[in-house]
This record gives sequence, structure tokens and C-alpha cells, in this order.
Amino acid sequence: MMIFVPDAESCLCGSGLLYSECCDRFHSGEHNPPTAEALMRSRFTAYARRDAEYLLASWDAGRRPAAIDFSRETAQWRKLLILDVRKGQPRDNKGMVEFKAFYHQDNSEYFMHEISRFVKSGQRWLYLDGVIRAAGKVVADAAGGRNAACGCGGGKKFKHCCGR
Repeated sequence: MMIFVPDAESCLCGSGLLYSECCDRFHSGEHNPPTAEALMRSRFTAYARRDAEYLLASWDAGRRPAAIDFSRETAQWRKLLILDVRKGQPRDNKGMVEFKAFYHQDNSEYFMHEISRFVKSGQRWLYLDGVIRAAGKVVADAAGGRNAACGCGGGKKFKHCCGR
């Protein structure tokens, strides 16, 4: 089941562009993402939209699962923060994107911190695999508020980390 996102809404990937000007052109097959980061952003938006077809098509065939089942998915993906990008430019063949993805589930906010690897096959970037560095509930110390250490374990203040 895909969730409809009207064209007039900002793209969930955090690019600042409208969905119709951003990830929609990749999801529709009109264009291929030119960089590993663009593919990461489009895959995040595809997860939020529960677009299993795009996710599978953008996964390296040697690592891709047979199917993705969103029937029991209850997470509402909210925000993507790109923390680091290594290589993954149009002339590269490999790339790495480190990110934090935020979601709402069961009346709480959660995050996932991952480092994903990408490979280029021909002129097309593909997701290879990822390592989850941390995941959990987003919390800030009630006494410290936004100036408290972030509960995600990133070592930064909440306001500079998950509270952004």
C-alpha cells in the first residue's frame, strides 16, 4: 500500500524541493539518481511512501530480498538527516552515505542511524547494504531539555542532533 503525497508538498528526503521536483522523478523512472546521496534520499522517501517496487529496483541484485512486505508497517517516517557522504559522485563507482532517519510509532519518536554503501552499475546507483550504528527512542533529559545530551548516543546536545 502506497501513501499518497500530493505534488505540492515538500519532499520528505529533506532536499527542500517539492516532491514533484525531487524524488518523484526517480520513483517514476523518468530519471536515475545521479549520486549515491540522491539515491539514499529517494529510498528514504520510498520507504515513507511504502513503495516496495522502487526499493527493490534500486537494490543491488546480489543483496536484494525477494520481496518487501509493508502490511504490518506502522512507522511514519518523518525526516532524514544526511551526516556524511564519501564518494558516490557521478564519476565514482562506490559511495557511502551516513544518515539518521526519524520516525513516529506508537505515540513516540524514534531514530535510526545507519551507514549505507552504494555501487554503480552502468550509469545507475544501487543500494548495496547498510550497518545500523544506533537506533532507539528520541529522548531529551527533561531537566536539560534541548541542551541535554541526545538520547541517541551521538554525543551531541539534543538540539544539535535528533532535536533538529
